[in-house]
Amino acid sequence: MVGRKLRGDGFELIAYGNRIAHPSGRLHVYLEGDGVPWITRTLIALDPTPRNPLALRLMALDPSPALYLARPCYNGTAKAPGCNPWIWTSGRYSEVVVASIEAALRRVIETEAVNEVVLIGYSGGGVLAWLLAQRIPEVQALVTIAANLDIDRWTKRHGFSRLVGSLNPAAGPPMRPGVEQWHLAGKADKNVPPEIIGALAHQLGPEAHVLHLESTHRCCWLRFWPDIVRQLP
Repeated sequence: MVGRKLRGDGFELIAYGNRIAHPSGRLHVYLEGDGVPWITRTLIALDPTPRNPLALRLMALDPSPALYLARPCYNGTAKAPGCNPWIWTSGRYSEVVVASIEAALRRVIETEAVNEVVLIGYSGGGVLAWLLAQRIPEVQALVTIAANLDIDRWTKRHGFSRLVGSLNPAAGPPMRPGVEQWHLAGKADKNVPPEIIGALAHQLGPEAHVLHLESTHRCCWLRFWPDIVRQLP
């Protein structure tokens, strides 16, 4: 699959699409997880790109028009201007990162005549999807998969350093009205256990569907995805 570059705010982002143009103007947008920000607890990765990009594999199973939008400094761009390890460590969900993805997605919306967006984010990509859904009015639905939506609770649980400079969905306002939400949690997920999503119950609102599936953090979302994606807008 050949990627293309999209200009974000301060960064060029890599994107892959199965097809963009669609008479309905609807587009599914996939956001990847955190990848490999750290090699060990003390050694930062030189390139955070995931070795096994689950969100990209999920998109391959999606028959709808879809776009995989990489994060700043990922997918071969770690040495690009503006990139530094803070972008994929403490600042992985920062205003800088969110604003860049937002700018790139807005350009797609404008140039491709998109009027409805379904944001689909895996793991840390789900955090970014939540933050973007609050900002982009064309987002009609939000799907998070094993997403650490309370980043403070998540880092404390694992004994990680706080992600200073990152935006925490759990500390922000409830999801804006009109966004249909699907939050998928793995019953056997030890990285992002279901209670992390459950802690946001007051912010999800009545339009949210929370599903607990027989899955770990990585397995077995590919097995479930064809059935799930058929139910999405």
